[in-house]
Amino acid sequence: MTPTTSPPAPVLEVRDLKALIGTGRGVVRAVDGVTFSLGRGEALGVVGESGSGKSVTAKAIMGLLPHHSGCSGEVLFQGRDLLSLPRKQREEVWGKRIAMVFQDPGRSLNPVVRVQRQLTEGMRKHLGVGRAESRERALGLLTEVGVPDPEKRLRNYPHELSGGMRQRVMIAIALACEPDLLIADEPTTALDVTVQRQILDLLRRIQRDRGTSMILISHDLAVVAGRTDRTAVMYAGRLAEIGATRQVFAAPRHRYTHALLGAAPTIDHHRHTPLRLIPGSLPDPVAPPGGCRFAARCSAATPECTEPGPVLARVGSDHDVVCCHPVAAPAYTGGDLVGR
Repeated sequence: MTPTTSPPAPVLEVRDLKALIGTGRGVVRAVDGVTFSLGRGEALGVVGESGSGKSVTAKAIMGLLPHHSGCSGEVLFQGRDLLSLPRKQREEVWGKRIAMVFQDPGRSLNPVVRVQRQLTEGMRKHLGVGRAESRERALGLLTEVGVPDPEKRLRNYPHELSGGMRQRVMIAIALACEPDLLIADEPTTALDVTVQRQILDLLRRIQRDRGTSMILISHDLAVVAGRTDRTAVMYAGRLAEIGATRQVFAAPRHRYTHALLGAAPTIDHHRHTPLRLIPGSLPDPVAPPGGCRFAARCSAATPECTEPGPVLARVGSDHDVVCCHPVAAPAYTGGDLVGR
């Protein structure tokens, strides 16, 4: 009898994650019961409208939520629940085992500290390497991420670099300690289209070459379409749909995902044809409705959508959806976003 081999344990498991943020109007349920896992070497895209909870999810994983917030659930990284660890033990994970590339490098890099110091301080803290070795590693990292004349750039301050080079420096800093998980939160928001593609392709290449797990967060469907293995769709703080990227894009099963794809421009879209809009707006995060939060904007909604509401259901080999009335597959007949 041939022994069976257990599948490898996921690098990250997020279970029933909730993030509550206090505001002047009341408590915002920014993330409300999100569950997903990430395998070793896998790239997961997280998409959704602004305000859907994508960035707050990433910040909760990294322990970067503001002081006037609360977080519950489990964030299991390599089997350890980060939310239950003392802060000192979590600091040993941040930057070393989990690293993050933020939206705006102009705000994330220290404007009065040279690039060399910002690149090497993590290595010296977490890896215990000396000044000379950390400098050599920094030169290698800048070369790897495509920064020209790395010797000169080490001496530069961030304001002396272009936006694209600053973002490459941010990626180099994130990779400095060879993390197992890289979180990229809207990493190309402030860049022009050409540089955006270069940065996104760089992230995907490095992720594949190093075998690093990656979470790529974006409101742009085309950004994650050809650069991730799986895609999670978030709406109003909750997970709507998750599965293999090609399944989610070719045959979306949640009504919200279907509407998002229909509203996105494609390469064959005629410029004089108006895009389809999603009627309505996101629900009030302070007083969200019960059941499916997309029900008020969904033409197929019925009373069961709000009472008791949908639960996570398997609709494919690697495809789950939270919807009482999932769209019959195949559903999407618009232009192809995958690989765009």
